[in-house]
Amino acid sequence: MLVTWPFELVLYYKSFIINKVVYSMGGLSKFKFLVPEFVFGAESRFLAGRYSRNLGASKVLLVTDAGVTAAGWPRDVISCLEHEGINYHVFSDVSPNPRDHEVMTGAKVYHKERCNAIVAIGGGSVIDCAKGIGIVATNNKDILQFEGVDMVPVPMPPLVCIPTTAGTSADVSQFAIIADTAERLKIAIISKSVVPDISLIDPETLLSMDPFLTACTGIDALVHALEAYVSNAASAITDMHALEAIRLIGEFLQKSILAPADLNLRAKIMQASLHAGLAFSNASLGCVHAMAHSLGGYLDLPHGECNALLLPHVVDFNFLSAIERYKTAAGLLHIPIATESESEARKIFVRLLNDFRLEAGITSTLRKKGVTEKTTSVLAKQAFKDPCNATNPRVPTNADLELIFKEAL
Repeated sequence: MLVTWPFELVLYYKSFIINKVVYSMGGLSKFKFLVPEFVFGAESRFLAGRYSRNLGASKVLLVTDAGVTAAGWPRDVISCLEHEGINYHVFSDVSPNPRDHEVMTGAKVYHKERCNAIVAIGGGSVIDCAKGIGIVATNNKDILQFEGVDMVPVPMPPLVCIPTTAGTSADVSQFAIIADTAERLKIAIISKSVVPDISLIDPETLLSMDPFLTACTGIDALVHALEAYVSNAASAITDMHALEAIRLIGEFLQKSILAPADLNLRAKIMQASLHAGLAFSNASLGCVHAMAHSLGGYLDLPHGECNALLLPHVVDFNFLSAIERYKTAAGLLHIPIATESESEARKIFVRLLNDFRLEAGITSTLRKKGVTEKTTSVLAKQAFKDPCNATNPRVPTNADLELIFKEAL
């Protein structure tokens, strides 16, 4: 069947394939790999003042949200900004699945307060909102006009990111995901212009996460790694990071959920999130994320939970298009399918991926979340337009995506 993709997906596919140029002589490959500067380790959040000063900040917009504020982490950032003599204004009106109007409000505050840099401390929603604010602050257009690949002509102000969850990897990626509230969907902004200047990755910030959030964000990281590994834009470099992320999550996620105060375990999952982010930022993603963006935007659901509910069903759809890679990933998750037949390996892997998310405490279903047979067609149409489909190992049709949604009910 001939599948006609939206023009935006074609451009997106080309933008990632250009990372993978094969020379005509000798079969050698050259890869492009984009990564921001980062500091990894306990108490690295206290470097926010120093790096802001190094980036020329005189007043920063400190972007966070109510939950992170209640946990107390912004106080640490404020103390080191004050130590460096840097003024600040706190902007905390950020929702899970950051809205377009929140970005626009934040940009107005940025200009009103005469800021010249941004510090974001929070999960993926906070960091994506901060990226959006930065885009609007320097380009002076509505955030929704930057949807797509390389649509940000003017770089953002200096951006320092401090992630407080281990899953989204927004602090190291060239992605920003913003909710279009009028259309009830999420848009993807993909550009090296949105890569932060510095990411301060401090596993201590994970100590305030509850078990459910730990599970959702951890499986989000697993999906990042798996989709990057089977992506048709993967390279030897992205593979290295994707496989290490899968190994770490398979070994340590359940342990981290059961022992939330163990900083060493938290650090392992934070490291897994970092590796997964470096992989997917350069190899991109697939149908799980395309469908999760549609689902999360339409029903305003947590992104990590959406990924967890969809992953087994998308793997079932993709399996025969990336058999050896899925078998390798399964081995790192201690799922024994290497010697099984293709059909049996597929069944085992899908079943045990589903068991993995149940054991992590993600026990809901799409139906319980409000999805019906009638809404699957709407969700599929939105998901089909998502650029993440372009690097999925199996080309999906609109009908394929609708069927996957129905199977996940």
